Amino acid sequence: MTSIVLAGGRSSRLGKEKHTVVVAGKSLIERTIGHLRLLNSEILIVISKRQSRSSFPSYAEAKTVVDLYPGKGSLGGIYTGLVYSTSFHNLVVACDMPFLNLDLLRYMIDLSPDFDVVVPRMGDFKEPLHAVYTKNCLLPMERLLKGGNLKVTDFLDSVRLRYVDKDEIDRFDPEHLSFFNINTQADLERARTLASQEIT
Repeated sequence: MTSIVLAGGRSSRLGKEKHTVVVAGKSLIERTIGHLRLLNSEILIVISKRQSRSSFPSYAEAKTVVDLYPGKGSLGGIYTGLVYSTSFHNLVVACDMPFLNLDLLRYMIDLSPDFDVVVPRMGDFKEPLHAVYTKNCLLPMERLLKGGNLKVTDFLDSVRLRYVDKDEIDRFDPEHLSFFNINTQADLERARTLASQEIT
């Protein structure tokens, strides 16, 4: 199992590179790597061509790779991570999710051997940037990318899919903080408040 961290977003609403934003004394990328290093031996950080590798801290566990489909959003980032990964199964998360829940992630990983995608779902809302993907997803993802369709969930009906529904999520993360991500200054302030309440 490889972990793929998507860190190439433009952060236009926040006005700064998300991975550098500090929450509870650590940058978002540091928080993400800190969680994932407890799960996996290989971690890939997917960045865009406009970003400098030097702006990302060096980690023994992490390798930085550049987006193979520039400007193609999260779908291009996931595709890139799957191409570079040495694992068949891959955990994908966005770098701006500061409250990843290890128990939920482990549960999803445990479910993954029989499926190509394991993705959380609450009602009609899916979380494709907090999901497990296999390399079997590469071909249907490539079809979407070449066709100009960047919606990550539009290939799911062509692979072996397992949804993790709300009742399962609630067992590990009843407040659903795993999926809290930072897009605005208000989100950042809330994240800092929540982080100050964490039990260490």
